[in-house]
Amino acid sequence: MPTQRGFDTFFGSLLGSGDYYSHYKCDSPGMCGYDLHEGEEAAWEQDHGIYSTIMYTQKAINILASHNPKRPIFLYLAYQAVHSPLQVPARYLERYNSIPNLHRRKYAAMVSCLDEAVRNLTLALKQYGYYDNMVMVYSSDNGGQPMAGGSNWPLRGSKGTLWEGGIRAVGFVHSPLLVKKGTRSRALIHITDWYPTLVMLGEGTLDENQNLDGYDVWEAISEGRRSPRLDILHNIDPIYTKAKNGSWKAGYGIWNTAIQAALRVGDWKLLTGVPGYSDWIPPQTFSKLLLANRWHNERVNWDRGKSIWLFNITADPYERVDLSQQYPHVVKKMLIRLLRYNKTAVPCRYPPKDYRSNPQYNGGVWGPWYTNDDEDEDDNLLSYDLEQMKSWKKAKRRGKFKRKT
Repeated sequence: MPTQRGFDTFFGSLLGSGDYYSHYKCDSPGMCGYDLHEGEEAAWEQDHGIYSTIMYTQKAINILASHNPKRPIFLYLAYQAVHSPLQVPARYLERYNSIPNLHRRKYAAMVSCLDEAVRNLTLALKQYGYYDNMVMVYSSDNGGQPMAGGSNWPLRGSKGTLWEGGIRAVGFVHSPLLVKKGTRSRALIHITDWYPTLVMLGEGTLDENQNLDGYDVWEAISEGRRSPRLDILHNIDPIYTKAKNGSWKAGYGIWNTAIQAALRVGDWKLLTGVPGYSDWIPPQTFSKLLLANRWHNERVNWDRGKSIWLFNITADPYERVDLSQQYPHVVKKMLIRLLRYNKTAVPCRYPPKDYRSNPQYNGGVWGPWYTNDDEDEDDNLLSYDLEQMKSWKKAKRRGKFKRKT
């Protein structure tokens, strides 16, 4: 839990999504539970059915109000928005009645609520005396999901892919301490860079023996200097998805292109394996209204059978022109770097689901469940879990379970 990993206080959820009002989440049939915590306990008494974006903002403001602004503070506010399920108070939804796509309309309304929350937090930073010596970092975590109201247009691909539409994140840094304000940084910056950057801003120290993946990028952000980062390893996943047509031959004997991977070095980006859904999707594409000018036909068919791509992202951020055939020497150099990265990787492990984690065995709450004593307890519960799992799967095949709306 966060309070065992460096945080003094914690209020929030543990799962990747859930109901914005009830904080209830079903992972699968029969695996449902409550997911709102304060410290290391379920926050039953703190739950008043308030929309989570508003609730988390008020909690953050309360922390600022009770803390001494002359003492350092690190406030990590991980909003649930904007993520499915698409839920939002009606007063925000009314602003977007002109949007025909209901998912897109709800998404826009949720973003407006989030905008208002960030504004209220900023006003609190000013009111309680933090603002003049503050750095605010705002960042999304991945690209949008077009089928759920998101849009990455004109970038290619979507959430869950290694195309730019899946890996680029919207973000900004706001602070009176910025030397150059109102500018756009085109420097390479990765999420691992925030740790050393914020530690140095807080006048902390970093141990050279830590071998961090991240860099202090404050001068690149604040002054527009060159980033110390020269490359970004987007991903290597040798297990999850394999390209049937990939091979060592396609990777010049350096790399098996069946493996899903992506690497950025300077202006170049290399992809191998199955990068994921690869269309360009304009906003409103999935509108229920059959408006011809809102539908697109940019289906990718020319790259079927491929397992390796090379793009100049600076010149072609939309990944429309594959240059892998024109610049084989660049491909080989990047494959060698990909191989070097892979040699440092910890082996992948996808453990099977353990049904002792079911909230029904833990007070109806999602949370930590394993203890050393579990190894010595009777096996009856495990046997029961396995039989129950089998019955769930049989019932699911018969169509006994319906998706909740």
